[in-house]
Amino acid sequence: MKKLLFTAAIAVFGFSVMSAQGGFKVGANFALPVGDAGDVSSFSIGLDAAYLIEVSDKFSVGGATGFTNAFGKTESINIFGYSVEVDYDDVQFIPVAAAARFNATDALYVGADLGYAIGINDGNDGGFYYRPRVGYSFTDMIGANISYTGVSLDGGDWSTIGLGVEFSF
Repeated sequence: MKKLLFTAAIAVFGFSVMSAQGGFKVGANFALPVGDAGDVSSFSIGLDAAYLIEVSDKFSVGGATGFTNAFGKTESINIFGYSVEVDYDDVQFIPVAAAARFNATDALYVGADLGYAIGINDGNDGGFYYRPRVGYSFTDMIGANISYTGVSLDGGDWSTIGLGVEFSF
């Protein structure tokens, strides 16, 4: 609970300090777990929020947060001829990150988010968070992106490849 309150305080402070000339972005994503994450989860969905300030015509920086829920798998395991159902728990993160975007063209950008992903579910301490992405803006308000999300956990990692939609305000 302390982690959640601390994260909320940082997010509110960070968004309130930034100037009004920046760009607020919200989005949703669908991702497929890979590596260790694919062993216990079938897919994930997430919500994203970011506030970016233009530092030049081609470069923006700011802060990003969100929420991701990876849905646990149910698998059947055969033990001595008996089938046993194993249910894996959902895995949840709230990332708190610095964000950077480089506009290669008016519509195409590459960027990355770097920070910490707070683990929400029981037994999940979170870890270092990184998310490189490539995005395309269809209009001034609507875009799509492809990303790789990684969370370095104690004793492993959590990785997904995702597709998202983003709305700019």
